[in-house]
Amino acid sequence: MNLLRYRTLIKSCSSLVKMSRRFCSTIDYEAKPIFLDNQATTPIDPRVFDEMVPHMTRDFGNPHSTAHIYGTKQMKVCDKARERVADCISTCPSNIIFLSGATEANNTAIKGVSRALKSSRNEIITFETEHKCVLESFYDLEKEGMKIKILPVEPTGLINLDLLKEAISDKTLLVTAMAVNNEIGVIHSLKEIGALCKEHGAYFHTDAAQGIGKARINVTDMNIDMLSLTGHKFYGPKGIGALYISQELQGKLKPLMSGGGQEKGIRSGTLTPFLLSGLGKACQLATSEFDRDKEWVSSLQSYFFKTLSDKVEGIHLNGDPDHRYQGNLNIAIEGVYSSRLISDCTQVAMSSGAACLNDDLLDECDLGAPSYVLSALQIPKTLALSSVRFSFGRFTTKEEVEAALGYLQKSIIKLRNQ
Repeated sequence: MNLLRYRTLIKSCSSLVKMSRRFCSTIDYEAKPIFLDNQATTPIDPRVFDEMVPHMTRDFGNPHSTAHIYGTKQMKVCDKARERVADCISTCPSNIIFLSGATEANNTAIKGVSRALKSSRNEIITFETEHKCVLESFYDLEKEGMKIKILPVEPTGLINLDLLKEAISDKTLLVTAMAVNNEIGVIHSLKEIGALCKEHGAYFHTDAAQGIGKARINVTDMNIDMLSLTGHKFYGPKGIGALYISQELQGKLKPLMSGGGQEKGIRSGTLTPFLLSGLGKACQLATSEFDRDKEWVSSLQSYFFKTLSDKVEGIHLNGDPDHRYQGNLNIAIEGVYSSRLISDCTQVAMSSGAACLNDDLLDECDLGAPSYVLSALQIPKTLALSSVRFSFGRFTTKEEVEAALGYLQKSIIKLRNQ
């Protein structure tokens, strides 16, 4: 391709971006449901999008081709993103590796350590309310000979530290606990768990997919050895995540795949600068906007819960009322099955559980199987099947909340009278 033709193509790409922006500005968002499902995913922050655009068009080099400026320029983009991710959890950039998201990061952390070090210790511990990718990784390792312990949680959803103290031993290789629960929003005591692991010489991994921007995390202070995160849960792009690995564990994990040895041999494959730039910017904003976001979503959640409870009887909060991310509201609505409410109240985008379930599991839910997280809290089946998760975000407006309350009240009354 000659230079003139290339420049023409770049101009065309730039025009497409401008056209897409104009198109997005003319979309009738009034016709779309009000989005109250920010724990399933979040919209990309415009500041994140602006950071990504140049690396989707003009700056296209392979960051690993460092023999020329196209590659070196893009590697600098990756390095900057690595610094921003590291700053977000108070660590060094050299401790961060990039991969596709939290599911891959959790699999890499749990399986990588267990397969590499199982000869010294053969026991791993987690909890009933963890994300499916953590639980399924444990079941995979059990088939490979690891001893697994999946501990119950309190009826509030919080981890019982006394149970963990009883379960952990000198045979324990790894304990994994999420930072913030994706369904009920409870925030776990990572510092106490980390201290307990350190005391027994066990490694500590946390799934912080829901934690970034929702809870302050310092991996050194909390004795965290590995941490997983994903961009799309905090206003970054989908398809990109990161895994923090402590200096002590550097070089010890067995990779899930073979390849060119990128990312210290842990995750082979060409890095994607435009996704990394978005992830890095999202991490930067998660830190700088933390207090503002917390105050905003807390005010929306509090107003929503109080108003709905005043207008509708039989509303019950699921999960601990105090130790929780205030942008989450998981409630049981007496006399109304969540599947019917979601089907009837199409003006509001809400959820009856985790977004990361396959169609078979969702079918089971329709047939009467409640969320495994709510079941772990020993919530009666009828209430569990009547539970809905609302999650508020940086871009949720008071007007949207007001409108959603009106739609919900109307649907609840209608369904209760059927």
